[in-house]
Amino acid sequence: MQWWRDAVVYQIYVRSFSDSDGDGVGDLEGVRSRLGYLELLGVDALRLTPFYTSPMVDHGYDVADPRNVDHVFGGLDTFDGLVTDAHEHGLRVTIDLVPNHTSSEHEWFRAALDSAPGSPERARYHFRPGRGPHGEEPPNNWTSVFGAPAWTRVQDIDDDGEWGPGEWYLHLRAPDQPDLNWTNPEVWADTEKTLRFWLDRGVDGFHIDTALGMSKPDGLPDSTEDLPGADVSPAALDDDPRFDHDGVHDVHRMIRAVLDHYPGRVVAGEVRLRDVERFAHYLRPDELHLGVDVRLMHAPFDADAVRVAIESSLAAVEKVGAPPTWTLSTHDVPRPVTRYGGGPVGCARARAMALVELALPGAVCLYNGEELGLPDVELPDAVLQDPVWEHSGRTERGRDACRVPMPWEGGAPGFGFTSGEPWLPMPPEYGELTAADQLEDTASTLSLIRRAVELRKTHPGFRGSSVEWFGAPAGCLAFRRAGSTLVCALNASAEAVPLPPGDVLLASGQLQGNLLPPDTAAWLT
Repeated sequence: MQWWRDAVVYQIYVRSFSDSDGDGVGDLEGVRSRLGYLELLGVDALRLTPFYTSPMVDHGYDVADPRNVDHVFGGLDTFDGLVTDAHEHGLRVTIDLVPNHTSSEHEWFRAALDSAPGSPERARYHFRPGRGPHGEEPPNNWTSVFGAPAWTRVQDIDDDGEWGPGEWYLHLRAPDQPDLNWTNPEVWADTEKTLRFWLDRGVDGFHIDTALGMSKPDGLPDSTEDLPGADVSPAALDDDPRFDHDGVHDVHRMIRAVLDHYPGRVVAGEVRLRDVERFAHYLRPDELHLGVDVRLMHAPFDADAVRVAIESSLAAVEKVGAPPTWTLSTHDVPRPVTRYGGGPVGCARARAMALVELALPGAVCLYNGEELGLPDVELPDAVLQDPVWEHSGRTERGRDACRVPMPWEGGAPGFGFTSGEPWLPMPPEYGELTAADQLEDTASTLSLIRRAVELRKTHPGFRGSSVEWFGAPAGCLAFRRAGSTLVCALNASAEAVPLPPGDVLLASGQLQGNLLPPDTAAWLT
């Protein structure tokens, strides 16, 4: 059974979810303690961001040992207990896989630095001599997604036995995250070993980080255009030499081939591409099961833009028969409440878009805190930890604002997330958004999301793999799940409009009789 085709997957940024030991950083035991909440929310599966051994330069996406748990998050026994308990709660567990790069503290990279140019140790990464008379210029003009050059020079021993400036290595993220060389068979073998290690421990699948990476074009040619940074729209990655090279599909086929030996397991990845044909390539029958499409996430709160995003996403998967996968929020982008305007307006629009997303066919990904209607947090410069901040020369503030920990109950400073000081400061306004309080409030965002997820699972109107569009007033949209009676209507205009015919099943805000107010969505049957 392909359980993932219409699943609601809940992404947990582990260090911000729940802290069990009071050190201010979320951990696996904290996740384990909140499984009852997640079962109550009604989600089908969890996606855990990296918890592997790491120096935490990029908060776990710099992996030093992909087959172990960092002490900050617990241990392998804790992970095993979490998987067992999650399954008992009816929840599947998927984990992030980071195949594009390692930490600079990985044993392979330390060995590469201790080895000579041209050595087998260096062949696991992309080491190159520099350009210029003395190799003082990087091998090409690529920049990292964090905004700085994508190359760092190392010290090597010269012919006289003296240390001096030597080769350069490639890193599409921070210098502490060197890219692996996927033309090297050792890289393939080690990744397969990692996949089997976690599958044998009971994980239900993987989310591939940097799913467009891994393969690099022959010769690593210069880019003919300025390259985008971290927070990019899907269009920005088209024709980017750093990503979507044809060889990446061989990597996905290898990953899929391993998972096919473990029935019921899923592999997903975020596919930031505008071109629907190239998007579909990642969802061929022997590659990803789910391609998380970010078009809807990047669409403004505008009915025409939302419709275009939905139609494009559906078209991208139609030819290969894969389900669409929707998201409005991740740990890398501003939260919907902030993105749609902030304050009461942003909250109303985020609630409306949640109903639009959950009415669509396919899988849905929620990011922790989205169900509470959390906004981004304005943080002082002194507490920023995202490497984007430093590597951009402090011109880009990075992603910390959407990673502030979850408020569970009580008051400052930890709001039930921790008994200590949270790793990022939690604002006083979180006292009005705690999960405990929202569970008791039938009008809260949490109650709305819970009800929407429940209806999505139980109401007969949620069937059919496509949508049919209806005529709607200017600034509005309305669609029906094909073959059903469920209609979703969104009013993104400035005026109240008549509701479509039918009985109201759920609304994101207070209706005005038979009128749908601005910034509101409704389900009708």
